[in-house]
Amino acid sequence: MSGLFWLERHASDLPTNDDWLSATESACLAALRFPKRRQDWKLGRWTAKHAAAAFLGLPQHPGALAEIEIRPAPSGAPELFIAGQPASISLSLSHSAATALSAVAAPETMIGCDLETVAPRDPAFLHDYFTPAEQAVVLSAPEPRRDRLITVLWSAKESVLKALRVGLRADTRTVSVCPVEALSSAPSAWMKFWAIADSGEPFRGWWRETSGLVRTFAMPRSAPFPAPNPLPNPDTQSVHREPAA
Repeated sequence: MSGLFWLERHASDLPTNDDWLSATESACLAALRFPKRRQDWKLGRWTAKHAAAAFLGLPQHPGALAEIEIRPAPSGAPELFIAGQPASISLSLSHSAATALSAVAAPETMIGCDLETVAPRDPAFLHDYFTPAEQAVVLSAPEPRRDRLITVLWSAKESVLKALRVGLRADTRTVSVCPVEALSSAPSAWMKFWAIADSGEPFRGWWRETSGLVRTFAMPRSAPFPAPNPLPNPDTQSVHREPAA
């Protein structure tokens, strides 16, 4: 099955019990000390499990979801297992502001997604984590739009680094992002970005902001990647698929 599928959920969608977690996941949850960390961890897995189940055509009741397990690879990237066996799927997930986003695609597909809250950043953040070209783009933008632009660039970098399966263990300046449509369209419209890693790997993606949250998806530039469908309704169990190019 080709294309990108994605799903978004809010903390209010989480069930009151944890019978949808595997035994290993339940043990991991018990080891988390802080309530916010526990909720974010659960919400990310709840969202990713539903997205994966929908992509693979599996049931989504608690018992079936407990058979789906998300484990960290040695790189830290999430990997999906079903009944203890690796699943044929690529997976990425993110969470911010009591919201989680998950993207799934065919196996061996390089894919990354990220969800970030638009917020003011210290000038040192721009200096420490962005390339000189990216810094110039931000500083040339109208000041009221800079927080949004910085968030887009940061989220796009995270999506690319997740697609590369290295995450924030890598220097964010090893990815250079060009949000060519960052300021040319309405904030709620899907807009494109392009990026290139220091390795020479080119990426392309889409980003969108609604309600102060920026969502980004990244895939290799060679992969068919049409614009994402509208965001899913948090009250449904639907999963959104990118149509084939």
